[in-house]
Amino acid sequence: MLSRREVAPPSGGTPPPATARLPDGEVLHLTQLAHEICRRFHAEHPDEEERYGSAGFEWCVHDNQWLLGWAAEDLDLGGGHFVNNARWLARVLAARDYPLERLARDLELAAEVVGDASDARRRVAATLLSGRDAVRRD
Repeated sequence: MLSRREVAPPSGGTPPPATARLPDGEVLHLTQLAHEICRRFHAEHPDEEERYGSAGFEWCVHDNQWLLGWAAEDLDLGGGHFVNNARWLARVLAARDYPLERLARDLELAAEVVGDASDARRRVAATLLSGRDAVRRD
């Protein structure tokens, strides 16, 4: 059982991206996708609400918008851009005693939500899963 923590909602700093344009021209609406990822994640882990309160869902959406944006950018940038960012987030979460297996599961859900409706979406999903694998290895 996770212990209760006082968590403030995301504020200040650079806001996460709201959209990402894929190489085929499709625009991903990251906020909507992130909400669906978090809905599924919280359905699997109802103790997240107990531990973090409503701010936990807001952080979930915030972090998933970044993860999705980085995964989409990776299609253009390559070179481990996404994996490096996923590892960075894993270190931040680990320092806060967050179970990294949950981050790995979140990345699986993100890949499912992004789907495979196009080659570009399949590549984003594969990128998300490469982050999952990196988080599990580290």
